[in-house]
Amino acid sequence: MVTLTDAAVSTLERVLATSGGGAAGLRIAVTDGGCAGLKYQMGLEAAAGDDDAVLSFGPVTIFVDANSQPFLSGVVVDFVEGIEGSGFKFDNPNATSSCGCGKSFSAGEGGGGSCSTSSSNCGSSAPYSTH
Repeated sequence: MVTLTDAAVSTLERVLATSGGGAAGLRIAVTDGGCAGLKYQMGLEAAAGDDDAVLSFGPVTIFVDANSQPFLSGVVVDFVEGIEGSGFKFDNPNATSSCGCGKSFSAGEGGGGSCSTSSSNCGSSAPYSTH
């Protein structure tokens, strides 16, 4: 399903260690939204849900709900640092198109909505990208 690079695991391990102990892991989800139709969401979670896939990467646990699982099959999540900032990058083989900002994508035929880097839903930097 989802694979985390060493850089992503290291970053998430630091985040979880400084979260105050209330987080059991990180939820990665795909929801409707963004200018391409679907968007990634990440957040700390206290426990897995009933329908979650629970993935372990050493000290880091990832929760993926049943609705998000098909969209995240084969996804590689990396943490990148660069001159324009740092953030998580999603390499998603299921994405048929993505927004210019890289924070949203579409999967399947038809694509999503229109996008411009000046849109309030998009940014010119791409800490979350699909390819």
